[in-house]
Amino acid sequence: MSDLHARMAARVGDLTAVVVARCAAEAPFYAALPRATLQGEVARSIAAVHALLLRALRDGGGGPMGPGDLTRLIEWSARRAEERVPLEAVIAAYLIGAEVWWQTLTEVAEPGELAGAGGKLLACLHAALPAVVLAHQNAQEDLHSEDKRVRRALLGALLAGRPYEELAGVARVAVVGEYEVVAFAFESDPPSRLVQSSLDAFTGIPVLMDHVARIALLPGRSDVPGLVARLEKDVGQPVRAAAARSSVPAAISSAAQEAVRVLDLVRRLGRPPGCYRLDDVLLEHQLARPGDGLVRLAAKLDPLEEHPYLLETLRVFVERGLNRRQTALELCVHRNTLDYRLQRVSALTGLDLAVPAQARLIQAALVARDLAGPADHRGVTGWQGSAGAAESG
Repeated sequence: MSDLHARMAARVGDLTAVVVARCAAEAPFYAALPRATLQGEVARSIAAVHALLLRALRDGGGGPMGPGDLTRLIEWSARRAEERVPLEAVIAAYLIGAEVWWQTLTEVAEPGELAGAGGKLLACLHAALPAVVLAHQNAQEDLHSEDKRVRRALLGALLAGRPYEELAGVARVAVVGEYEVVAFAFESDPPSRLVQSSLDAFTGIPVLMDHVARIALLPGRSDVPGLVARLEKDVGQPVRAAAARSSVPAAISSAAQEAVRVLDLVRRLGRPPGCYRLDDVLLEHQLARPGDGLVRLAAKLDPLEEHPYLLETLRVFVERGLNRRQTALELCVHRNTLDYRLQRVSALTGLDLAVPAQARLIQAALVARDLAGPADHRGVTGWQGSAGAAESG
């Protein structure tokens, strides 16, 4: 094997140049690299692998590679992963190199030498590729974990209104222009990876999302209703979302607070799944503010506490825009029965639904009761606690 080793050693320089050229021609990652990088760092890495193959040719006995050789391969692979070289590009380079090495062997080897040299090549590949793949994947997992940590820290800084510029640089994320801050609520807890994949696929970019707080940051004027519809399909369950627009990065924190408050109102009011903004619950948002006025507003409907059927009738009547025909149809009652119930509501509350101002007051009182939730709306303490929670959102 010593003669074959000498013949292959004389060709190594040419071999390296051929492998570099083929990598640039056949592997998209290498094709995008600057010429200086190809002829410098890439060529040195290929030459180092050729040195290992030459050593295998020279050493007739033992395994194709020693522990030290595999250690060097593992170190190189980890370094390539840290440099963001895709694993598929690394494997392509190894296979191109093996093909070029074999073609050269067929040119310079004697007939009796070729089988042994080919066996050495295959043994080297068999030993090297699993180690290379494992080292690359482990390094990538470490990088992804660090990337996720930095991106979480970046989003946390933006949502809290803290300085974010340094974190954005480390995360390689350009934080500029407008954003949609979206808060999500799911009926059950879907896998975070599924939610993230759905958001990334819809927007076409990695989306910053806090999967604990369920808040995402979407760049520009994103189609939030379309995104919610896509997310519902992907996670297989209804989704409620609240969005608030931030014109500049410094306003992301206040937009997040608004989105959270709106989502809280939507959930407490039992609104159907979909996407909401502050304008969709503007009255409810204002009513949710604490104070004696809110308590007195909810108390307007106290006389109906012992008549749940009247309260249900009133609610359907208001939800149907004070349309008597639609209300009667939904309640499956005769129009005369509906009229009697509404007259009873007016008699008990002292509010006439035929008077526009008093009808609006009744509508607001219903919202106030809904916002109270399970708390005793007749108690000032309970109401302040509930409304205060909405404020802190």
